[in-house]
Amino acid sequence: MKIFAGLGNPGAKYAGNRHNIGFMALDRIAADHGFGPWKSAFKAQVAEGRLGSVRVLLLKPQTFMNLSGEAVRAALDFYKLAPDALTVFHDELDLAPGKARVKQGGGHAGHNGLRSIHAHLGTDAYARVRLGIGHPGHRDAVAAYVLHDFAKADQDWLDDLLRGLSDGASALAEGDAARFMNAVALRTAPPRSSDKVEGKSERPTHKDPAPDPEPDTRSPMQRLMDKFR
Repeated sequence: MKIFAGLGNPGAKYAGNRHNIGFMALDRIAADHGFGPWKSAFKAQVAEGRLGSVRVLLLKPQTFMNLSGEAVRAALDFYKLAPDALTVFHDELDLAPGKARVKQGGGHAGHNGLRSIHAHLGTDAYARVRLGIGHPGHRDAVAAYVLHDFAKADQDWLDDLLRGLSDGASALAEGDAARFMNAVALRTAPPRSSDKVEGKSERPTHKDPAPDPEPDTRSPMQRLMDKFR
């Protein structure tokens, strides 16, 4: 069994915030893969289902971001799972909007949700899916930036990213990070159709001009006689 935990803040006030992209990812996975209804457990909203051959618990802590570790710890303890069964989906300021990266272990980089999980697990031995939201450009603007909704201009790339995460969710649950990332890339950076096939252009080509006619060397009398033949 695996646990996918999405980070965010509870309540309608925060639902569209950049900080809640982890919740958004789990909502899309649950809807696309036929997970059971969301229920309250472990100080979180949880939904159970299968991704490929793997049983997965989706978990959205309802403790606010800086206490996310309480819900994660409770769920891992209940199912008697080690931290390596956990994958956390979270917003990432240091990635461009629409980018995603899978990371195993490592520091929390100041993210309050990850900081709390680190503290409650006593280890960083869990996976995380870093979801790029971009940086406001100045450290003092970060709090307001992450606690504001995505702009209308963000909706296209956000939808592509969430669809890609859902497309690759089964691969991620099965431990195939490369296949997961490929599924995300197919949504967020699809290959462009080439205008060449086997090195030849598919664009219309112009035919070579017809060769100039051979010069007429007949005498005027010959031309007249040939005309009446």
